[in-house]
Amino acid sequence: MRQPLSRILVPVLDAHTREQINAVEELIKSEVNIKTIEYLTDTEGFIKKKIKPNFKTLGARMGAKMKNVAAAIGKMNQHEIGELERNKTFVLNLDGEQIEINVQDAEIIAEDIPGWSVANKDTLTVALDITITTALKEEGNARELVNRIQKIRKDSNFDLTDRIDVEIEDYEPFKSTIINFSDYICAEILADAIKIVPKIENGTEIDINDALLNIFISKK
Repeated sequence: MRQPLSRILVPVLDAHTREQINAVEELIKSEVNIKTIEYLTDTEGFIKKKIKPNFKTLGARMGAKMKNVAAAIGKMNQHEIGELERNKTFVLNLDGEQIEINVQDAEIIAEDIPGWSVANKDTLTVALDITITTALKEEGNARELVNRIQKIRKDSNFDLTDRIDVEIEDYEPFKSTIINFSDYICAEILADAIKIVPKIENGTEIDINDALLNIFISKK
């Protein structure tokens, strides 16, 4: 994915989990194309969880009590769900009887938050900020432009070290991307500059996120 996103929130229930994520933080940011990882030590009030009983494990363990235990699990509040996730167990009070359940006895699902994409696997939950700002959109466009130019270089049988001249026909909606990310684009494609010109004859038309650009590339 060449469209970068700003941040991902990762709840950490203990210091060990945070240390493990910290150790591979740069790899995560690179692989999923995000700017920052932020850690949440308390998800209550931000990431809402739903809980459903796992009838398969409850049936094997609870027998005739399964129905009542399942109903009690379905009524657990956010604090209780969080305690079950942290401790892997939770004690239900059913008519004065203490019944311990474990994290396998329930399915915990994170609810989506407006502007975020939330996913969970077992006890790990992450929230990805999917808001694309103008700057992020332009950076994504710049990366796509680099990709298209590199393909043209390859199709033209240029050597990897060949420097090139690049002209792009003026297209107002894309101009700010070229101006703001000129240094990055030029460094990636081995060009000294990108010229925006009024008209290009015999250029190559490329599609970048529904923007059609006419481009001409030549070897120095």
